[in-house]
Amino acid sequence: MARMHSRRKGKSGSKKPAAKIPVWSPLKDKEVEKLVIKFAKTGKSASEIGLLLRDAYGIPSVKTLTQKRITTIFKENDLLKSLPEDLLALIKRLIKVRQHVVKNKHDTSASRGVILTNSKIRRLTKYYKNTGVLPADWQLDMDRLKMYLE
Repeated sequence: MARMHSRRKGKSGSKKPAAKIPVWSPLKDKEVEKLVIKFAKTGKSASEIGLLLRDAYGIPSVKTLTQKRITTIFKENDLLKSLPEDLLALIKRLIKVRQHVVKNKHDTSASRGVILTNSKIRRLTKYYKNTGVLPADWQLDMDRLKMYLE
């Protein structure tokens, strides 16, 4: 499948870990849930926790081990943030690119980056409104973007 905002073809993605729980897995499901809760309380996002558990603790997949996703564990323990993680990442990118455009007014490729990031945010919020993750009247306030990162 091709990339959305360029003329290049897409790159192949990584392979999912095996669906079976490996016998060499060092931790059990309750221990993994406690680790996820501990890291969430320190302010780490779901993807950061997944990478940390994979690299430092040797856990290939939280979902196969606990039968729950990391965000589900967040919901059960009231640790879920108000905005989804991917939307927050796009907002952070928009802030950085807008600051760059303010400093470098003649950088037209960066101003195109602002337009592309805005369109990605708009599509993603439309999806989250349809699925009920965001309220139907939610709007991205362009004047107070940094408010969303707190």
